[in-house]
Amino acid sequence: MTHIFAHRGSAGTHPENTMASFIEAVRVQADGIELDVQLSRDGVVVVIHDETVNRTTDGTGWVGQMTYRQLRKLNANYKFKQYGFCPIPSLQEVLEWAQNTSLLINIELKNNLVPYERLEAKTIELVERYGLASRVVFSSFNHESMATCHKLAPDIETALLYMEKLHRPWSYAHALQALALHPYHPTVDQSFVEAAHAHHLLVRPFTINKEEQMKTMFRYEVDGIFTDFPEKAKNIREKTLRSF
Repeated sequence: MTHIFAHRGSAGTHPENTMASFIEAVRVQADGIELDVQLSRDGVVVVIHDETVNRTTDGTGWVGQMTYRQLRKLNANYKFKQYGFCPIPSLQEVLEWAQNTSLLINIELKNNLVPYERLEAKTIELVERYGLASRVVFSSFNHESMATCHKLAPDIETALLYMEKLHRPWSYAHALQALALHPYHPTVDQSFVEAAHAHHLLVRPFTINKEEQMKTMFRYEVDGIFTDFPEKAKNIREKTLRSF
């Protein structure tokens, strides 16, 4: 069955990468959540997508140039003002909460533009502290970072994010000892999914928000999708499975 990952939580209906959006993902019974991590100036692993706070909060500036205390004062309710004050979570906060759920957790390391020192080690330490290694997938557009994660924690799954079509991506993934491909969805077709599976790789395309895209990916039998609308995806998955 294709797993449904709530992309940045339920980002289509709730403030992205906040506890409100992750709690909503549990309410609608998503299989997992996807979140993004960076480092504050004082070395705290924080959950936010952009390298600056400008788009998703009421503040301005670079994440890596602000302390956790400064980041925590910002309101990350983005365009969903009805949810009131939504602070930027730390990864520790999210993982401590996730312990009491059955969620799969995709942690995307946002270090492809800003080279946060020891982001991999700090993230791994938190995952292991909360005993969540078996439920976590690390992903990144920074494939060197994925190689580093595998070296530091070979038991935690790594996945390669990418935008363009790749020639024989399974050969590349095997070279990096990654277990999954996370491609941009327009690059995915049935033959690609079958070839990846034949090479023992999982396929989880992003970001799947339209109904027809969801139906197509379910028919392809991809291993997971990332969507801003997990409740919608769950309903469509059930209808698609009944039609088989």
